[in-house]
Amino acid sequence: MKDQLNRPLRDLRISVIDRCNLRCQYCMPKEIFGPDYPFLPPSELLTYDEIERIAKLFVQLGVGKIRLTGGEPLLRKNLPVLIERLVQIEGLHDIALTTNGIFLPKYANDLKKAGLQRVNISLDSINDELFGEMNGRNVGVTPVKRGIEAAKKAGLGIKINMVIKKGMNDSEIIPMATYCKENELELRFIEYMDVGSTNGWKMKDVITKKEIYRKLQESFELEAVEADYFGEVAKKYKYKDSNVLVGFITSVSESFCSSCTRARLSANGNLYTCLFNGNGHNLRDFIRQGADDAAVNAFIKTIWENRRDRYSDERTEETAKQRKKIEMSYIGG
Repeated sequence: MKDQLNRPLRDLRISVIDRCNLRCQYCMPKEIFGPDYPFLPPSELLTYDEIERIAKLFVQLGVGKIRLTGGEPLLRKNLPVLIERLVQIEGLHDIALTTNGIFLPKYANDLKKAGLQRVNISLDSINDELFGEMNGRNVGVTPVKRGIEAAKKAGLGIKINMVIKKGMNDSEIIPMATYCKENELELRFIEYMDVGSTNGWKMKDVITKKEIYRKLQESFELEAVEADYFGEVAKKYKYKDSNVLVGFITSVSESFCSSCTRARLSANGNLYTCLFNGNGHNLRDFIRQGADDAAVNAFIKTIWENRRDRYSDERTEETAKQRKKIEMSYIGG
């Protein structure tokens, strides 16, 4: 099954909750997501039965990889139960989780036992003061480091996600690379993106992959690594004196729309064909109205086969302002 630009459906990202314990400026700025913010009531979230059913149907249509996101997915009760059910789906060969890491000391072992394979942990600075400023809760680095250690001990694969914003944490590029290299952690530098409409994104705040790479070369020798599969997002490199990898997510400066194989399911059950497309398709209500599996399959198939999204290819400062987008807290990364 392919879309209008001949891109197959291979990956599904499922947001299980729209809440988070942090207020990172590029995702859920505290000025917007304050104490009175109307988060989704439990009745509007997809149930685990609904998520499992949808996941099975997506796998039938070609999906082999699922990533669970949020908000902060570990705020969803009994998440290992969902993972245990998802890993039983025949044809699903990879399941991962994106998290801020703070709850991993409590849940890492249970996640691993349930069948989770990998975690991506968000960490935008190893400076306590700066990290606290960025996450909007004055949370230091130590809780995240404890989460990293817990994931290691549990035997989970680990990647570190670092969003770079000019004038905020670009001074942390080398310290973060050094920390991750010394601790044998794969680091992903992520260009600051215009996800949603609340983070005040401007092109001038973007540090591009070329700029980050140039900075890294001042301290490290890097060599390119080939992609593992079609549609792999990160452009990967290896430190020449170790086997540790470092990658770049270049949605702004070097778009990868032409090989995008990802569909996204929001916390309230809307299906999105692009991270930057605010026009979702209400899969939750379609299911709750009694649609059988064949009808749901046809619904998904029609959406994907009519997909034309290539926003990052077309992005300008003006289109970034004008386009309707779903917030990161509903749809994950």
